[in-house]
Amino acid sequence: MVDDEGLGTWLARRRARSPQAIAIIFGDEEWTYAQLADRSGAIAGLLSARGIGAGDRVAYFGGNSPSFIATLFACASLGAVFVPVNTRLAGPEIVHVLTDCEARVLIRDEAAFGAIDSAIAEWPNADVVTLAQLAQAVNPVAPATPVKLDDPVVVIYTSGTTGLAKGAVLSHRNLTWVALNCIIDYDVVRADVALMISPLFHVASLGMGALPILMKGATIVLERGFEAGRALELIEKNHVTMLSGVPTTFEMMANHPQWEATDISSLSKLTCGGSPAPLHLIEAFERRGLHFSQGYGMTEAAPSVSALSPDKSLDKLGSVGLAHFFTRFRIVDKRGREVAPTVIGEIEVTGPNVFSGYLGLPEANAVAFTEDGWFKTGDLGYVDDEGFLYIEGRVKDLIISGGENIYPVEVEALIEQLPAVEAVAVVGLADARWGEVPWAVVTLAEGAQLELEELQESLRDRVAKYKIPKGLVIVDELPRTATGKIKKQALRKRLAEGSL
Repeated sequence: MVDDEGLGTWLARRRARSPQAIAIIFGDEEWTYAQLADRSGAIAGLLSARGIGAGDRVAYFGGNSPSFIATLFACASLGAVFVPVNTRLAGPEIVHVLTDCEARVLIRDEAAFGAIDSAIAEWPNADVVTLAQLAQAVNPVAPATPVKLDDPVVVIYTSGTTGLAKGAVLSHRNLTWVALNCIIDYDVVRADVALMISPLFHVASLGMGALPILMKGATIVLERGFEAGRALELIEKNHVTMLSGVPTTFEMMANHPQWEATDISSLSKLTCGGSPAPLHLIEAFERRGLHFSQGYGMTEAAPSVSALSPDKSLDKLGSVGLAHFFTRFRIVDKRGREVAPTVIGEIEVTGPNVFSGYLGLPEANAVAFTEDGWFKTGDLGYVDDEGFLYIEGRVKDLIISGGENIYPVEVEALIEQLPAVEAVAVVGLADARWGEVPWAVVTLAEGAQLELEELQESLRDRVAKYKIPKGLVIVDELPRTATGKIKKQALRKRLAEGSL
């Protein structure tokens, strides 16, 4: 028997323990753990027949479906690496992911549209498998390669400060331990039913959502997307106990006409991430007897670093909680020395869920970690006297809009290509619905003019829609430091105050 320590064994272990338990509810379909294990084995057979083995990258472009999950476990059993592609990316962004990870095969969900057709036309390797072809696979394969916990299993692409997305390589160990962290700190049990409305290609939905549920043998109610009325209907129909989302998710539910009439008494575990839940939203759910868990994380931590327990949501308002059970963080100054409580510094993290580096980027990896192996997040924060973490800002100027990460430099590089633009800074502006939205602050070339619609049109089909600035401000000059760097914090403040 092949020595396999990885995720590829999970479904077989679950089939032995609870073969007829419902793993996934997807529309009118119900998948037992035995059926999911069989489907994963058949997909592994199909991939193996196409020459996929240990270390090979298999890209997946598609929405939420049982096939997404089955393919992940199929890849894991072969020692291959699963690369989920964000379906909201523009064509050039998709091509970058496929070529950078050197994907051997692209699995395509025919129901997922977007820029995939143009991307495939530009992709040197045209080996594409559809979900219809996956469904025809019937011959399982016995794993022939030993899989170790430190072997890579998933690559998640995260926008980088260089302007190109970087592939964060997550190992079997990373995803196993983040699942354990979530099971412990969110009290996941076999009887739980989790409504999953966020895309599985996001590491939060995968690492904190699907994997802990499947490890525990509970049930996922899987949706392709989010609609507030539909979510309320499914909570009542399926007696959902767990729901995760960004503040916008919960705002839309609380504002829906059926909010008060829907029986949501089964709900007991709510997790809100992406940005802090505002007080009025916390209070709206508490009026119905529900309390939020909130937290902090990043792709590189698979993704969760800390969690604020529901009973602390008001006492520790604004905090993202304590470090997860098997994870640690520390706050350091510019010299890397740990600071005292209440002192703001950079957040560094370590633990078995923290990745070992970016794919093919040794220089980036060299600066991403400290000499003693802690990952430097680039985020600013502090801890109070009880060890609860508070986020104060982002060194890397990350904008989080509706749970999506936007790194301004990527958008700025494209805007700077416009003949009318002399210089540009993209900054986040607070938004009631999305948390933050990007705005462009621009200085123009002499005699030039630029309208917001023109700027937006220049970016269409080049970056994901959520990255396109929602507003444009033209100024005579951008505030800069003595070395010429744009003072983005000052710019954000003036933009928020309306003083630009």
